[in-house]
Amino acid sequence: MHGPAAKMEADKAAAKKSKLGVTLFIVYTLLYSGFVMIGLMNPELLGVHIIGKQNLSIIYGFGLIILAIVMGFVYNAICSRMEDQMNSK
Repeated sequence: MHGPAAKMEADKAAAKKSKLGVTLFIVYTLLYSGFVMIGLMNPELLGVHIIGKQNLSIIYGFGLIILAIVMGFVYNAICSRMEDQMNSK
């Protein structure tokens, strides 16, 4: 009775999208690991005030959150473009 909203076909861009996803994951993991390592090796550094009354831990933490959101939008934009290019052939 009710079928899918869009016709599902083979995704020719799947391999490139997967590689991009893994690359972005590794970049984020390295940056997050830096945050964790600072907390483990030099926790006093996280308490240093950087901008106004905000310390490094707040700035770094919010930066990681914002970066994750931005990376999601970048991933979506790049993957959409790759799908359009590769699946139209």
